[in-house]
Amino acid sequence: MSTPAHPDLRPARTDDSAVVAAIWHEGWGDGHLGQVPEALVAARSRASFEERALARVADTTVAEVDGVVAGFVIVVGDEVEQVYVDRAFRGRDVAPSLLAEAERRVAGAGHPTAWLAVAPGNARARRFYERSGWADDGGFVYEAEVAGGRFGVPCRRYVKDVGQA
Repeated sequence: MSTPAHPDLRPARTDDSAVVAAIWHEGWGDGHLGQVPEALVAARSRASFEERALARVADTTVAEVDGVVAGFVIVVGDEVEQVYVDRAFRGRDVAPSLLAEAERRVAGAGHPTAWLAVAPGNARARRFYERSGWADDGGFVYEAEVAGGRFGVPCRRYVKDVGQA
């Protein structure tokens, strides 16, 4: 068996939005079902992820492995807003590469600290962030926007010193 290829990172393109939406929808379910209000789950339809992925292309970096989009990260300001990896590529170097890219982008924008929100019960994600040098900075309520409203979602805030560019 050959060693898996290291992911290639690149800015997302409009034609990536369908695969980004599919990865996001599946990954969001894995990390959030049972952790967030049922009304938010109902609002997070596949179509909602397709709309969001298309609208967020400019903020998105994708990771490709052998020409296949394996995951993505969305960064806005000092927030690492989304990090998702296709199930078929989990446990490889995709998530660490995406998170390192997000840290570079936050630092490159002049922010000394990056932050992200994670559902308290998403133990897999929390372990990954902690192994990557991120620290749990406490609980807070994340305001998730959906069509027709906002939902307060209890989360843990993780932070990491990324320095300044």
